[in-house]
Amino acid sequence: MKRYVPLLAVVAITVGTSVDAQEVGRVISSMPIIQQVAVPRQVCTQQQVATQQRKSGAGSAMGAIAGGVVGNAMGKGEGNALATAIGLIGGAILGDKIEGAPPAEVHNVQSCSTQNFYENRTVAYNVVYEFNGKQYNVQMPQDPGPTVRLQVTPMISSTQSAPPSVPYPAQNAIPPVGSAPQSF
Repeated sequence: MKRYVPLLAVVAITVGTSVDAQEVGRVISSMPIIQQVAVPRQVCTQQQVATQQRKSGAGSAMGAIAGGVVGNAMGKGEGNALATAIGLIGGAILGDKIEGAPPAEVHNVQSCSTQNFYENRTVAYNVVYEFNGKQYNVQMPQDPGPTVRLQVTPMISSTQSAPPSVPYPAQNAIPPVGSAPQSF
């Protein structure tokens, strides 16, 4: 009975440990998956806007006063009131024209809006690698380089006497769907 105890201990240790193995596959191709992504940006433009200033009214007032004085001095009797009124109106019009329009003020006005620009960005990589004479295809978040580390896990099949090895990338990768090799 003592002869079987060491043998059972070896079998228990072997069954209890992981049978995964680290292997390396040769990368055949690594194609980036590119998508267009909308990137919002604020776009601002500067425009010059001219605003017309109001007249002060001093030209009209001074012209009306001067015209009224001149009209009053010219007219006699009943025509004096008419001459004064014509002098007031004419003087106001002439004074307004002499004053002229003040120069327009020019201001810089900034106008901003958000616009979407589209950029091409790499979101993943379609990687084809070779391991033990077979090719596999997997999508990975980064470009693996010339080789890819694999986690080889045996699969037990009821029809096979020895379990086949199914390699899949070990670094943050998605294992191949169905774990079956693809022929290219």
